[in-house]
Amino acid sequence: MMTLIRGGEVFAPEPLGRKDILIAGGVIEAVGEPGRLAAAGFEMEVVDAAGRRVVPGLVDPHVHILGGGGEGGPATRAPEIRIEDIVASGVTTLIGCLGTDGVTRHMTSLLAKARALEAEGVSTFVFSGSYEVPVRTLTGSVRSDLILIDKVIGAGEIAVSDHRSSQPAFDEIARLAAECRVGGMLGGKAGVLHLHLGDGRRGLEVLVRLIRETEIPVTQVIPTHITRNRSLFEQGLDWVAAGGSIDVTVGPDPASGDPDVAFEELIAAFNERGLPLTRVTASSDGNGSMPVFDAEGRLVRLTIATETDLLRKLREVVGQGFLPLETALRIFSTNAADFYKLGRKGRIDPGRDADLLVLDGDLGLVDVFARGKRLMAGGKLLARGTFSA
Repeated sequence: MMTLIRGGEVFAPEPLGRKDILIAGGVIEAVGEPGRLAAAGFEMEVVDAAGRRVVPGLVDPHVHILGGGGEGGPATRAPEIRIEDIVASGVTTLIGCLGTDGVTRHMTSLLAKARALEAEGVSTFVFSGSYEVPVRTLTGSVRSDLILIDKVIGAGEIAVSDHRSSQPAFDEIARLAAECRVGGMLGGKAGVLHLHLGDGRRGLEVLVRLIRETEIPVTQVIPTHITRNRSLFEQGLDWVAAGGSIDVTVGPDPASGDPDVAFEELIAAFNERGLPLTRVTASSDGNGSMPVFDAEGRLVRLTIATETDLLRKLREVVGQGFLPLETALRIFSTNAADFYKLGRKGRIDPGRDADLLVLDGDLGLVDVFARGKRLMAGGKLLARGTFSA
């Protein structure tokens, strides 16, 4: 069956004005003037989007789809993410990763979970590896994972500058970046090295050395959790000024006294320094644990990140005037699709996957389409996991 989304204000992410969107076979067939698109003789579902905005589905490039955590023992292992939670967050594409625990969670399980979520409606990709080096892979190397496994698009999240990392030497990170580089080239993928940054005093030192001492291009590596503290944040701005990109965990908002830098402050800093917001991706760290350690490294508090922070933060920065909607959509969707070379994602154009959100006047979620399938209708969640009640 075909679908016609009629009369919405379309942001592709650039504003196109009122348009109709025709969907067939999971793909956007046409974007045209209201009343001009038709498909005579075919069964068609018509969605009235008048007075609403139609935008690309969100792309979340850092999600612990198997659950993260475990730093406080087995009882602190976070649960697997559910399709209902993903769709209710406006996410239609995500990249799954392992975290601290690469022992009780495995690459084979990560791949199986990614395939399960795709069967339930959304698009999924994965990183090879966990916090540790040597990297845990599916085929024996990151290079062959990238070439042989369709869903693998890079290595991550490899931990550096963190007491939970395997304390990798510079040469190990350089070799891993090279594996990503060549594997990505041979596999026709981004081949990105996705680095977890902790609170350690070395900060982005390994990335700076990588670009200074090797031939690896700055576009091959992306650091995440870059607003973890003020020093790391400032180094991240310098990294962007040198041509790199950064990933920002957007939730939860820092409480009074926390060292984290607010997302809104990052936007202001980019504007003040004239840095391009096309070099920022926003991620949720969904279903990953968010542990807090004291000065002696003891766990004192543990919470779980949620994907709902993505849409919440997008609504806040647009509603409070920090960003126009088209720029916010680039940070929360298009930039990640471009950086990770997810060619059919992140934009509303003919030939792209029909991953679309219909938003009300307050940017509240009304409808979700993922590869043309309607997973939310009129604010009612239609997506259901295989074992959901």
